[in-house]
Amino acid sequence: MRVWAVANQKGGVGKTTSSIALAGLLAEAGKRVVVVDLDPHGSMTSYFGYDPDRLEHSVYDLFLHKGSVPAGLPGQLLLSTSHEHISLLPSSTALATLERQSPGQSGLGLVIAKSLAQLWQDFDYAVIDSPPLLGVLMVNALAASQQLVIPVQTEHLAVKGLERMVNTLAMINRSRKQALPFTIVPTLFDRRTQASLSTLRVVRDKFPQEIWQGYIPVDTRLRDASRAGLTPSQFDGKSRGVVAYRALLKHLLAAQLVAQVA
Repeated sequence: MRVWAVANQKGGVGKTTSSIALAGLLAEAGKRVVVVDLDPHGSMTSYFGYDPDRLEHSVYDLFLHKGSVPAGLPGQLLLSTSHEHISLLPSSTALATLERQSPGQSGLGLVIAKSLAQLWQDFDYAVIDSPPLLGVLMVNALAASQQLVIPVQTEHLAVKGLERMVNTLAMINRSRKQALPFTIVPTLFDRRTQASLSTLRVVRDKFPQEIWQGYIPVDTRLRDASRAGLTPSQFDGKSRGVVAYRALLKHLLAAQLVAQVA
């Protein structure tokens, strides 16, 4: 299994859309994918038609055992989605209470890594949708992953959020055996606006090695796919957004291959 996390310390940048779009394209290629919703808002869970306020069991259950994960529990929590090759580890609003509970509890930062280890043979990829703030949930996402995708909305305020995220990653990397590679993905790009054009230039200048040279355009078909509960490629495989995500996936898979060879 390869584990990818999608994270940014700023909300509204397209994290959930990016997570589901990439998962959908991997599934379209015949890969078995588990998507993990670590955001207490439960956007990914809602996307696939489940109510995070009403779910009796969720990924929150994994954190209730003092850092250990009972055998078989991750598999019991899996839910089906609109795509036969994608399974969901759903979120619930109870996740929001974890930050208050975590002080004094050791081992909580590796719960998701331990959980995915139990699913290692069942899936080819895991894609983690991370919450937009630094805490035990984002630490779990980064600790479990082998590749980080950082969506960045192409507007001026997003650059500060990106800088915070990169600083957070540097801090996390100090406790990892191997630095976590990351790819910056410009999102919600509108070539008609000066804000999008100038922000894209700034981010490319600041992070020339880490930024993907493409971008995800504003595309109403992505929102329509969300409303339908389908992955973007299921809903409209030829839309501008899906074409862009397909190019992004090709880039990520090529980078993954290089990392494996190295």
